[in-house]
Amino acid sequence: MGETGDVVCSKYKAWKLNGLHAFVAVLFTAGYAVREAGAFYYIYNKHDERSLIFYITNQVLIYIGPPLSELGNYHILGRVFNYIPWLSPFAPEKVFTIFGSLMGLVEALNGLGVAFTSNPTGNKQEIGKILVLASLGVQLCVIISFFALATLLYVRYRKANIPNKAIPTVLNTLYMSMTLILIRSIYRVVEHAGNTSMDLGNEHELQSLSPIMRYEWYFYVFEATTMLLNSILWNVFHPGRFLPTDKSFLSEDGVTEMIFPKDLTHQRLSLTQLGRLIMQILTFGLWSQIFPNRPPNPPGALDGASFQSNA
Repeated sequence: MGETGDVVCSKYKAWKLNGLHAFVAVLFTAGYAVREAGAFYYIYNKHDERSLIFYITNQVLIYIGPPLSELGNYHILGRVFNYIPWLSPFAPEKVFTIFGSLMGLVEALNGLGVAFTSNPTGNKQEIGKILVLASLGVQLCVIISFFALATLLYVRYRKANIPNKAIPTVLNTLYMSMTLILIRSIYRVVEHAGNTSMDLGNEHELQSLSPIMRYEWYFYVFEATTMLLNSILWNVFHPGRFLPTDKSFLSEDGVTEMIFPKDLTHQRLSLTQLGRLIMQILTFGLWSQIFPNRPPNPPGALDGASFQSNA
């Protein structure tokens, strides 16, 4: 799937828009390749660290993929916001920055958690369990906020009666993608909420583990299959087919495309704007409804903007 994602991104010249999903596919390919190699060293031996190295490597590669897929989805959602900025809940260009920071926290917690839970002695496994659950908790919160923001945009789109059909296609694809990631995240929460403490050298203790950890089919159904379907989904409904990759946006007539003036595409964010942006995220876009603050020059009437025809 990694090579397919690369080809599709090249076809639509959309590396900046959807390149993160192609990168995630490469990570998964590497992770499962290491997992397959580790199958020959599945019995832990304290005198041979290869089994532990294979295990930790494949766990890290597989664990870091879904949060990056989430970030890729937020980047695409931000592009949709940018395409119809007059319907956007908050500043489109800040979506990737804000949620990129949250995903950075998730990846840090993931890395530390996997390292600790892979400890063969079990002394630090409880700490690792807490870290992994914390990262999954942040992921779930981010997913919920995603659905709230995307739904708010979709409702505004329907009310505006825009004839453009590309926007709902991209939003529906985002919904399906985030649902798959949500299923995977719930599976991981259930997995780590149970008994995960183990001594790799104690066979009796390993038998007392949760069935989700002992039987691999759970992993292949709720982790591998969901992430494979997510990769297929973005290869079939690639956003490059529906969204322009440049700085254009749709005017309020729903037909004419315009180009952002350069002096408006590189504006710095003031403290007041940053505060409003944070409140927008925390209230899922309701803040602007209660305390509206329209810019002096709305995107539909930008001075110096150039026009493109969709016809």
